Formats: sequence, C-alpha cells, structure tokens
Amino acid sequence: MSDDWQQQIDALHEELIRRDDPAAWVREADAMEGARRYPRLALRGPVFGIAAQDPAVGPRWRVLKPVVDRVPQMARDGLQSYLFFTAKDDTDDRAVRRELLAGVAVLERERVDEVSACGVHYRVVRGDEFARIGDGGPEPPRPTDPEPTIRLWDRQARDHKLRDIGFTIDPGLAEGPSAGAIQLGLRAFTYTGAHFPVEVRTDSEKSVATHPEPVLLPTGFGVVERVEPEGGWRPLGVLAPTPHAARRMLYDGLAEMWALLFGLDDRTKARYAAAAQEFRALGRADEFRVDDRLFRICRVERILRTGPNGPESPRPSDVDAYGPMKLHPRMSEDGTLTHGD
Repeated sequence: MSDDWQQQIDALHEELIRRDDPAAWVREADAMEGARRYPRLALRGPVFGIAAQDPAVGPRWRVLKPVVDRVPQMARDGLQSYLFFTAKDDTDDRAVRRELLAGVAVLERERVDEVSACGVHYRVVRGDEFARIGDGGPEPPRPTDPEPTIRLWDRQARDHKLRDIGFTIDPGLAEGPSAGAIQLGLRAFTYTGAHFPVEVRTDSEKSVATHPEPVLLPTGFGVVERVEPEGGWRPLGVLAPTPHAARRMLYDGLAEMWALLFGLDDRTKARYAAAAQEFRALGRADEFRVDDRLFRICRVERILRTGPNGPESPRPSDVDAYGPMKLHPRMSEDGTLTHGD
C-alpha cells in the first residue's frame, strides 16, 4: 500500500471517528460483513455516462448523466439530447443557444467523446460494473442500503433516478474506509484472461497508467436470474437506485411486462401474474422462485478511472452497435423548431 493511499484511508477512518455517527459505523460494519461473505468480484462489463466540468462551480468533474449505458454511442446521444433541450428550454440568449446547438451539430455527425459549450466541458466517461459474489451467488441488499419510507408498487409512482447525478469524481471523497479500501484494491485492476481480445486487455493496461485513480460510484441494485445448469447469474433490466426499485422491476416483469415482451402463452401469463402478487405480498423479499426460475435482488457497484486530465473516456476497443445520428428537429437561434429537415 502506498503512503498516499494509506494516508487517505487513515483520513477516512479519522473522519468517521470525528463524526461520531452511529449509522455510519453500522454501514461500515455491513460493508465489512459483505466483503467477508461475498469476497469475489464478478465483472459485468463497461458502462458509459456523461460528466461535466463547469468552472463556475469548481474545477472538479461531476456526473451529469448516470453511468449506465452499455455502449458509448448511447451516452453521446444522451449528451446530444441534453444540449438540445438546454438550448430549447433553459435559455433565451441567442449566443448561448447558438453555442449549445453547435455542440449538438457535432454530436449529430461525429463520434466524439468531448465537447465544450458556454465554458462548460462535457465528456463521455467510461466505468466498469461489478457485483460481489460468494458461494451462494451475488450479494443481496444490505440492511443499511437505502429504502423508501413508503414502498410504492405503482409503476407511475416509481423513481428510477440514480444518485449519480451531481456526484463529484474525486477519489479522495470515498464514503468511509471500506469504500477507500475498494478503490485501493481496484487501482491495479485490468482485464485479464484469453476470453478478452488482445486489444481489450491492452487498453485496460494502458488505462491504469493514464487514469490511475479509481472512483467508486453510488451503489445501484438490479434483478438477476440463476442460469441452469451452468450455475451462473444473468442480469435482467436496468440499474435501480434502491433495492425496492429493483423489486418493483421484478414485480412489473412478472405482472405484465414479460408477457408483452416475450409473448407468453395464457397459462404462463396467468401463473406469472399470480406470482407477482405473491412476491409483492412478501414486502422486502430479495429472492423469489417462479416454477423453475430463481430470481434475486443484488447490489451492483461501479468504478470509473480518473487521472490528471479528468475521468476516463471510452477506450478504442469499446464497441458501438451504431453510429452518430440526428435525433432532434432543427432549431434556429431564436428557438424556432423546423421539423422534417
């Protein structure tokens, strides 16, 4: 352990003592128990989002769009939409709108990972998603993980906003010694193994040198299903901000969505709909079986790497399923929209 990292973890420990926060101590104890019971890390692959550096706020980069997209182009499209709607709804200044729309125009036609507009720097950032694994499978939610005061099951009432937005990308701001230790442990993390292409492994090794500091993003939660007979677990659906939000995804899937998506026959549809109500009645269940299918709510963690020039962008070996495209109607400097152009 380098002196720098030892000092950071010592500082986090001292801060925990200084705060004299019983809840924080319980969270740390939960984290230590989680690391003991689920000691292995299972990589789930890269994820992408948007970060911004606004000199008016400060020199640090902050997450603007959650780091959850599966390919870089999805994040670029998200940035294109962000700039477009900022120009449309958040300003009446022609010069500001013109500069924002110039960024939109670049993103419509070029595969770029960074644009600037009105003094703000925007960047597509890359992270890695992983789950803790033990002998019994992936780690479920911890007792201290955030839960809503009132657990709602209505789809219209759900809130899927992750805590990413506004998150400061700074390895020195880890929430406690356990988070600092995870960052330390992942500092030298690279993709290894012959199942990764050579260019993927090479890019991963380069990133350790160019972006040496890992930053742990806010924890998310997801639904996974046991894969038989292999014995692995596969993720279902998107990342959720709380365990209950993940439970709602499983409930919705069973109650209605899977029947629409997968064309289930009437008998299976009825069985899943009844199972959905059984699962809902359990309240805070983190594991549920339907026929021969076993589902679990699990914790999902993400890191991104940062260096002297800020957070890491997509790597050359990251694959896109499609390219840039125009997503919105043309807009003039006075805000007039032209459709069909």
